Amino acid sequence: MMGLDLWPHYTESRLREIFAEVLEAEKEKAYVCRTKNEYAGFINVSIRFDYVAGSSSSPVGYVEGIYVKPRLRKRGIAKQLVRKGEEWASSKGCSQIASDAEFENEHSYNFHRRIGFEEVQRVICLIKDIS
Repeated sequence: MMGLDLWPHYTESRLREIFAEVLEAEKEKAYVCRTKNEYAGFINVSIRFDYVAGSSSSPVGYVEGIYVKPRLRKRGIAKQLVRKGEEWASSKGCSQIASDAEFENEHSYNFHRRIGFEEVQRVICLIKDIS
């Protein structure tokens, strides 16, 4: 399951539940790319009405996750998936689409920059247990 490659902290059963919900949701969409005889990648996009860093409009399309199998990368698949997400978000009234990448994920950061995303903010998230 490609979702486990992107989100390894989930179980397969939990990801199946999440994507079943996505398929039923009005404000979320998932697209899968298939090349010849195999699934190559997917994108999960949503519509966010809350504040999105760097946005100047609302609602905003949001790339919740995008994944392409490593051996199939650099073929334009992710770019096509993002374009599909942009089209869907636009059809839902969005004039912007946003995304995020983990701080150390240079591959994702560089991909986003190559296809036209602009960096708007860097955040380090912190947590503390309290009793």
